Amino acid sequence: QVQLVESGGGLVQPGGSLRLSCAASGSIFSPDAMGWYRQAPGKQRELVAVITRHGSTNYADSVKGRFTISRGNAKNTVYLQMNSLKPEDTAVYYCNGKRYIGAVTYDYWGQGTQVTVSS
Repeated sequence: QVQLVESGGGLVQPGGSLRLSCAASGSIFSPDAMGWYRQAPGKQRELVAVITRHGSTNYADSVKGRFTISRGNAKNTVYLQMNSLKPEDTAVYYCNGKRYIGAVTYDYWGQGTQVTVSS
């Protein structure tokens, strides 16, 4: 049983920074990709950033130049450095891990961590 555990959320003023962390525990987990999604009240969950096992990254247009995703040495940890935060970044942030087996994608999710950007 794989569990993804996030940490690092909180309340920050506009223009501030936060660093989210996500670590996999339980069974041996070697994901093909890890990423962060977020969901604001009344909105659908959206991709924020993703990094593959080879280190390729992709970002939502709304966070490009402000957020940076990276992986730990263990390759089953992922971080999201968030700078120049805006009120519209307020959401619950979810860690995601993916494994691709044949044509099937297996998704693993964390429980979510709240990020609130407000003065």
